[in-house]
Amino acid sequence: MSARVGLVGYGLAGRAFHAPLIEAEPALTLAAIVTADPARRAQAAADHPHATLLDRADELWARRAELDLIVVASPNATHVPLARAAIEHGLDVVVDKPLAASAAEAQALLDDARARGRLLIPFHNRRWDGDFLTVRRLVETEALGTVVRFESRFDRWRPEVADGWREQDDPAEAGGLLYDLGVHLIDQALQLFGPAATVYAELDVRRPGARVDDDAFVAITHRNGVRSHLWASMLAGQLAPRLRVVGDAATYVKHGLDPQEPQMRAGARPGDPGFGEEPPERWGTLGAGDETRAVPTEAGRYIGFYRGVVSALRGGALPVDPVDAIAALTVIEAAQRSVRERCVVSLDDVSGP
Repeated sequence: MSARVGLVGYGLAGRAFHAPLIEAEPALTLAAIVTADPARRAQAAADHPHATLLDRADELWARRAELDLIVVASPNATHVPLARAAIEHGLDVVVDKPLAASAAEAQALLDDARARGRLLIPFHNRRWDGDFLTVRRLVETEALGTVVRFESRFDRWRPEVADGWREQDDPAEAGGLLYDLGVHLIDQALQLFGPAATVYAELDVRRPGARVDDDAFVAITHRNGVRSHLWASMLAGQLAPRLRVVGDAATYVKHGLDPQEPQMRAGARPGDPGFGEEPPERWGTLGAGDETRAVPTEAGRYIGFYRGVVSALRGGALPVDPVDAIAALTVIEAAQRSVRERCVVSLDDVSGP
């Protein structure tokens, strides 16, 4: 029997990511969608006619006996209260990134989940980007030798400030690039090279009318000595390499973003021919000096996250450990402190959850 899912939110995250991925997993059923916006309700009804449409999350709690899992894909400020409500009503919960606006909030939420025996699973879907899967394979097989530097970017060309909560400077909203794309960049770096020892950051507000960081750089020195340099910008009129991984035997360079997001926004779904795959002209290169070769990019597979959720519901391991999300938030807070105090922040004396 499939697990019945209640989805809170039908903006970009709910519509283009969570709903189609839930539908693509046979062991899950999208049973209810919460959105009060009339246009989004109409879109949800057209996209998922079998799902019950609800105006408020409170209506989910009244139906908790009919549900197994809640997915929180609403604005960042609502992540913790909605996740906590789901846990208190005896439901497991997936929470879109960031899990919370602070590491302390995320830790308190995890403590609540553990105390009640519920699953808390952060949606760090970009662990299933094809380029990241490729780099992980190259690192694990030592194709680069010993890695000394990891450069990773999520750049955009969006010089106009959009209207929405992501552009609000209220700390509770967790707006800005560091909480948006930065979470993914940091999580990927920590997954590849382990805990951070020190953090240095530059966070800037560049666009006219902007109120939150729209140009970010974070430098992590990992405890194993690898340095990660991470960038995100809304003002990248010409794009630098998405990835550059430098080892003492070879370097890997990759341009272009994983194709799954644009494919899903255009209506493609996991299982469709070519989904998540890159053509040879977009593959990265590996080598040194004049001796380089193209490396086929692993097929991206966001569906792997929800397959992991199904496994976790059945007693298996979590696809993303909330402890990892707390570690990423700790780096974000260190980056913010680095900017405020104009210093390199040490995390060596910070104990884990």
